[in-house]
Amino acid sequence: MPNQNLTLVFVHGYSVVDLTTYGELPLRIRNEAAARNINLKVEEIFLGKYISFQDEVQIADVSRAFQSALHIQLKALLDKGGRFICVTHSTGGPVVREWFQFYYAGKKEVCPMSHLVMLAPANFGSALAQLGKGRLSRMKTWFQGVEPGQGVLDWLELGSKDAWEVNVDWIINADKYISIDQTFPFVLSGQSIDRKFYDHLNAYTGELGSDGVIRLAAANLNSRYIHLAQTKDRLNIETFQEAPKTAFRIITGKAHGGPTMGIMNSVKKELKDVKSKETLDSIFRCIQIKDKAGYNQLAKAFAEENIIVQEQELVEKQVKKLVKDRFFIHDRYFQVIFKVVDEQGYPVSDFDLLLLGPNHDPGNLPEGFFKDRQRNQKCPNVITYYFNFDLMVGCEAVIEPKSKKVLREAQPGISELGIQIIPRPQEGFVRYMPCMLHAHTELMDKVSDPNSTTLIEIKLKRLVSDKVFQLVPVQGDKMPKDNFKKTKCGEGLVE
Repeated sequence: MPNQNLTLVFVHGYSVVDLTTYGELPLRIRNEAAARNINLKVEEIFLGKYISFQDEVQIADVSRAFQSALHIQLKALLDKGGRFICVTHSTGGPVVREWFQFYYAGKKEVCPMSHLVMLAPANFGSALAQLGKGRLSRMKTWFQGVEPGQGVLDWLELGSKDAWEVNVDWIINADKYISIDQTFPFVLSGQSIDRKFYDHLNAYTGELGSDGVIRLAAANLNSRYIHLAQTKDRLNIETFQEAPKTAFRIITGKAHGGPTMGIMNSVKKELKDVKSKETLDSIFRCIQIKDKAGYNQLAKAFAEENIIVQEQELVEKQVKKLVKDRFFIHDRYFQVIFKVVDEQGYPVSDFDLLLLGPNHDPGNLPEGFFKDRQRNQKCPNVITYYFNFDLMVGCEAVIEPKSKKVLREAQPGISELGIQIIPRPQEGFVRYMPCMLHAHTELMDKVSDPNSTTLIEIKLKRLVSDKVFQLVPVQGDKMPKDNFKKTKCGEGLVE
């Protein structure tokens, strides 16, 4: 069988200023293709470089520029109907997904990108993005001679408008996109923390369930969309949509970046580099996929392997010289992004959102299950909650393998979950009414999936007073002199 000639395009992440960010991964893939007994030959390699550190540049701008660069540098390949494989890191994933969304999603034209292999992609954003806009970050980038890249950070902030739109479309339509005529997408990400890069002023760099920058839940495309609608004082599940199974692999011992553990730039070009074997094996399993059946089979195999990886990495021991050794329990986590609007589509930004445990009581939620909450700065009606899956649903005791010491007793978890929304204002000419989705197994089953994100859109009734607009009849030959400056809103509502 003749070799299949491959063209590879690499796309880096946020705030990169030189091509050393790729490490030796491109060369290693070429060397591996030649050494492995497979009919793949890397013919051309292109290293993307794009501007992410100028404040005026948006991810949509980078995606348009990517299209232009492809038609310049890959013109000969594209003119003859050839296709390329794209390997991205971090923000490179959203860049290429935005490009696909704009130019090929829902269109009949065959996408020139056959495979998209995303390494630690920020598909649902990063908790670090909000901190990247802060004063310390601006000082750091000023000394480096660049800007923080406000436009790109806006997309990357958890719950951003652009990320929400891309991901809702993915959840609803991805079954049509994952095909031989469109693209086969893959996500490879680690869940290990390189303690050398831990920032004591920024706990997110050591956040469990992440690689120090991107949460597994934010990288994984296996996600869901739920639409809740208000009827009087109740919330009801109107829509539930789950994305098709997407190939997602957790790579053992890999962090987001760094020359030692970085999923991309720790890879060495020499074949004797065994530390990156799992990463390379996974990449080649991805790029050898030829059809949807093979893709589905690989997605299933990856899911089974993830269980083993997370079991093996459950306990991390940090050896200390002068103090007691420290243990980290690497539980599984999941993420829920809430978006609150009213029936007219207006954002509702002033609200309290309460989670309810069994018997509709917040006090019955498991101890320690809640890990983080972040409100989007540009869209304050969107808030992201980060949960410990294992504490939420219950788990067995955690035992240190070597000493057999019990690090944590078995946890019972819960099986029911509810939501209560207390919006404001609750009085005036336009107001809202509190409502509740009673704790039930249905919501719990729909949102509690490890290493994943659920988007929940809550639509509230917009209560408009019938005193907002009134008609006053003219009687006789004199104009009415009613002064309605002090009109009370009353109890009547517009139907």
